[in-house]
Amino acid sequence: MKLDMFDFHLPEELIAQVPLEDREASRLMVLDKETGKLQHDVFSHITEYIKPGDCLVLNDTKVLPARLYGSKEGTGAKIEVLLLKQEHDDAWETLVKPAKRIKEGSTIVFGDGKLSAVCTGVLEHGGRILEFKYDGIFYEILEKLGEMPLPPYIKEQLDDQDRYQTVYARERGSAAAPTAGLHFTEDLLEKLKGMGVHIAFITLHVGLGTFRPVSVDDIDSHEMHSEFYQMTEGTARLLNDVKEKGGKIITVGTTSTRTLETIASRNDGVFKEENGWTSIFIYPGYEFKGIDAMITNFHLPKSTLIMLISALAGREHVLHAYEAAVEEKYRFFSFGDAMLIK
Repeated sequence: MKLDMFDFHLPEELIAQVPLEDREASRLMVLDKETGKLQHDVFSHITEYIKPGDCLVLNDTKVLPARLYGSKEGTGAKIEVLLLKQEHDDAWETLVKPAKRIKEGSTIVFGDGKLSAVCTGVLEHGGRILEFKYDGIFYEILEKLGEMPLPPYIKEQLDDQDRYQTVYARERGSAAAPTAGLHFTEDLLEKLKGMGVHIAFITLHVGLGTFRPVSVDDIDSHEMHSEFYQMTEGTARLLNDVKEKGGKIITVGTTSTRTLETIASRNDGVFKEENGWTSIFIYPGYEFKGIDAMITNFHLPKSTLIMLISALAGREHVLHAYEAAVEEKYRFFSFGDAMLIK
């Protein structure tokens, strides 16, 4: 399939720059994946589309304040560092700007010396392995010195850093938020539980590959970035029980979807306790084995995310829905509105 098949016109003014004051107040487009029929609603009414016995699957990853600003020891040159993935102990894979200033053996100092890092490896495209040195607890220092790494299409400053976290975030490790979950409040989740809807959690740590454009014309040649995931025995047992009893598995976001499909694909449609790295690439032609429906945001043209939802709902249905979203001035991307594919 060709990349251009997933293109659409998106006016820049529809890219949401700030979150709504009320998480539940986002608009909700409901897309029937079989017929392509559309409904327009608000997210607080999501309770009307989920039935008792169904299961919502949420990604409980927590975004690290992973952007650090420091200076190169010896020259004072300003250096920006973005944490991508913990390799082991205090060694991290990072993106460094300007990368040309940081060679193996270079030292970067942050926060008047509260934190420093030595470059121990040089990777492609500005990647560096940094070994951090500090006194105390690394994550506490990071909370004080780091900034939330907002996506490149968001130009506004975020006043409240917690608005780029889901209300159920608890497992540190992501460079970006699983943004479909940003619409949920604790009250809304409690309301769903009170209705008899099951709530399950998985973890997938979102990498910056989420924002990297597809660079090949033939999407069959595209290689996905690898991300760490885990599913507990309790979650696996709950999901299998829901399926056996005829309930629907509804994932919140493409990250939850990729996790469930990774596990279900390896186990003939059965969920099992599992952790590891996934680079699963879901695009039209893929046969879903784990999920029935999903809640997602509105995605970038030509992105792997729009390819994933096109695999679930059909490319024509999705592009028609996106055309309607542009006409109706829905808000796009991380802080934008939501879509339920049912």
